[in-house]
Amino acid sequence: MDFKRISVVGLGYIGLPTAAVFASRGIEVVGVDVNQQAVDTINRGEIHIVEPDLDIVVKSVVSMGKLRATTKPEAAQAFLIAVPTPFIFNKEQGDDHEPDLSYIEKAANAIAPVLEKGNLVILESTSPVGATEQMAAWLAAARPDLTFPQQAGEQADIQVAHCPERVLPGHVLRELVSNDRVIGGMTPNCSAKAVALYKTFVMGECVMTNARTAEMAKLTENSFRDVNIAFANELSMICDKLKINVWELIKLANRHPRVNILNPGPGVGGHCIAVDPWFIVNSCPNEAKLIHQARLVNDFKPHYVIEKITSAADQFKKPVIACLGLAFKADIDDLRESPALDIVKHLAEQGVGRILAVEPNIQQLPTALASAGVELATLEQALEQANVVVVLVDHKQFKSCDKSLFLSKVMIDTRGIV
Repeated sequence: MDFKRISVVGLGYIGLPTAAVFASRGIEVVGVDVNQQAVDTINRGEIHIVEPDLDIVVKSVVSMGKLRATTKPEAAQAFLIAVPTPFIFNKEQGDDHEPDLSYIEKAANAIAPVLEKGNLVILESTSPVGATEQMAAWLAAARPDLTFPQQAGEQADIQVAHCPERVLPGHVLRELVSNDRVIGGMTPNCSAKAVALYKTFVMGECVMTNARTAEMAKLTENSFRDVNIAFANELSMICDKLKINVWELIKLANRHPRVNILNPGPGVGGHCIAVDPWFIVNSCPNEAKLIHQARLVNDFKPHYVIEKITSAADQFKKPVIACLGLAFKADIDDLRESPALDIVKHLAEQGVGRILAVEPNIQQLPTALASAGVELATLEQALEQANVVVVLVDHKQFKSCDKSLFLSKVMIDTRGIV
């Protein structure tokens, strides 16, 4: 297929870079998002997220007329769905973490009226196994005048596929182009057409499979990482109890030629690793025992850190706690599923002391923190006023600062930068 116009639904941390890269290859891209502010920002040639070099690319393609944003879908040859896929956690029902596919359903219903015979629809959102088939079913229900793969197989009017992103925040533009892509169509013809689309910019290999295997591949990748992080986090708590420096221990253990232990942290965050393993657990609870236990370990780690901070604050009549970092990883502004954010919120709600949050990548605090009394401070202000300092994210600003400034403080370093 010769793609001249495509639509990207969801202009967040994945959708906007993807739209910008397609547009940079000369394809007309219509971006769709429910956030009017984000739409207006993009149409000015600006961006509403932090991602290195993305502002340059967006400004260029918008000025050339290759990318524009809107709140209402328009006709296109291909539609890429890149909307959130969180889970629903009902404490009364235990930790089943039911996948929330409502964003995908809304996106499907939004594009359905403008679908035309020959169109390609790709689900990029990381999803539980079977989500692509469910999306196709929603589309079929909305457009009974068209045929879909589950009805007509290779002869379907609309081709449907799943192609999960697998990029690292902070390196998205480079990895979108260089990384291999797993592309799973509902039929081989769906896969082939999706490969043709991605090959307009992907320099890595486009590997074809079926939709269910593609969905499971992304979940498997992030579950593998989650299990390995859980080992490191559990090791850090064991070392804390045994009074062993976990950072030194890991460096020594990693001298073994076949050992590569990851570094521990205050938990696991982000929209993928903290969420995706639950999709596997939810689908096969009796079989996913190791994956489930890893999730429990990583979900417990923030509570362990909170206990450490509370104990340190009890040493002072008027504790002032500087929390360094709110993002889920270093040098980005993404706060989704961030253990650092949850830790700071819990400290404020428990009234442990005066809480100063240092996050160099944001301009204002999330409403939940501001309303709880958390103050946004610079690193200099926080180190001057605090008697307890907690390193939650290893931002470059924290790693490069003068470490002697920490000497007079009670330190809790969850990232090993001090």
